Amino acid sequence: MHDVTAENERIVDLVLDYSRRRMLSDDTPLDKPETQAELNRLAGRTIHEGGIGAERALSIFEHVLAPACITTDHPQYLSFIPTAPTKAATAFDLVVSASALYGGSWLEGSGAVHAENEVLTWLAGEFGLPAGAGGVFVQGGTLGNLSSLVAAREAARVRLTLADEDHPARWKVVCSAEAHSSVASAARVMDIEIVKVQPDDDGTLRGDAVRGALDEHGASVFAVVATGGSTNFGIVDDIASIAALKQEYDFWLHVDGAYGLAAMLSPLARHRFAGVEQADSVIVDPHKWLFAPFDACALIYRDPETGRRAHTQHAEYLDTLTETADWSPSDYAAHLTRRARGLPFWFSLASYGAGAYRDAVTASIELAARIADEIRSREGFALVRDPQLGVVVFERVGWSKADYDRWSARLLDEQRAFVVPSSHAGRPNTRFAILNPRTTFDDLVAILDGME
Repeated sequence: MHDVTAENERIVDLVLDYSRRRMLSDDTPLDKPETQAELNRLAGRTIHEGGIGAERALSIFEHVLAPACITTDHPQYLSFIPTAPTKAATAFDLVVSASALYGGSWLEGSGAVHAENEVLTWLAGEFGLPAGAGGVFVQGGTLGNLSSLVAAREAARVRLTLADEDHPARWKVVCSAEAHSSVASAARVMDIEIVKVQPDDDGTLRGDAVRGALDEHGASVFAVVATGGSTNFGIVDDIASIAALKQEYDFWLHVDGAYGLAAMLSPLARHRFAGVEQADSVIVDPHKWLFAPFDACALIYRDPETGRRAHTQHAEYLDTLTETADWSPSDYAAHLTRRARGLPFWFSLASYGAGAYRDAVTASIELAARIADEIRSREGFALVRDPQLGVVVFERVGWSKADYDRWSARLLDEQRAFVVPSSHAGRPNTRFAILNPRTTFDDLVAILDGME
């Protein structure tokens, strides 16, 4: 008779052994993508009626599939926004799966929800939000922004209905022309209009510019999105001057801090975020600058009831949940089923302490400033903007898009770094997104030397 127990033990041992080796490795290759044809050749067909066995499946993953995925926690991964989860967070991610936790309701996962809510309360305090602020961990910034704006529109609908005022023919949200693409994505999903306001030359959206949009579009504007650290440049909008407009205009202030809001942990950057404490909602992604594994975005409402009112799903089989006042995370965003994705961050934060996080974020900001000084000092190089946080955007003077493409491809092919071309105002450039505590000044200098 087939011994299922023995087979399962062997599978678990195989997976845990690989996971241990991967988590404790400090020299995992950067790796690079492969073509579909090459993956077909190397991996072969893996799905069969009888299976190929765990040993074979894991071998294909380790030796074929994983090397075809760029290692996002590599210290020379400097494109987009990297990730650098702590060992504690990564290890506990296994525990979350192994424990068969459901994170959607208090009834089914009160212990997990309690731990997640402790983290959300801590974050809310760091951002200056009032006692009682809270929310939920969602998949990422895109879902966080969408859920926030859905709650904002619902709050506006309720306000106008109670005041017996007409609803606008088309709802609008105001944001910077340099706001993250997920804001426009949310607008498409919600069938609303985006009013893009041009920021100042330094990339910062300020209250005066927002005032003009509010005057022009009136009551149709239900929300203003301020960026707390843009993805492309790491620029923080003048949140305080935007928040000050709430004294004159009735709108929901949402702060998209998916990348940059974590910088509030550092004394070097906290001053840049004045005004966040007046936000109606904020997001920050722990899988970015808070050293958690994919995927986790903390969505925090000033008044969580506004989120609950907008997002609670009603069905007969859910009556047991929705007829109580219990805190069920599924009620606070555009989702129902959810993993307890905040627990790896909770475990890491509880293990190492907030001070370790402050030190790590501060180190990234210091390294960005140092390499920016190096770029300024080099002939033939030019900073596009002075860095505020950990993103450094620069040009190799005289290079075309094709030059950047060849250089970037060579870096990855030689496994020296992953730095992709970017652009601004029609001009090609490149950028260092500095986040990983293992990235060094010498690493960055070596990359610059390769552009000579």
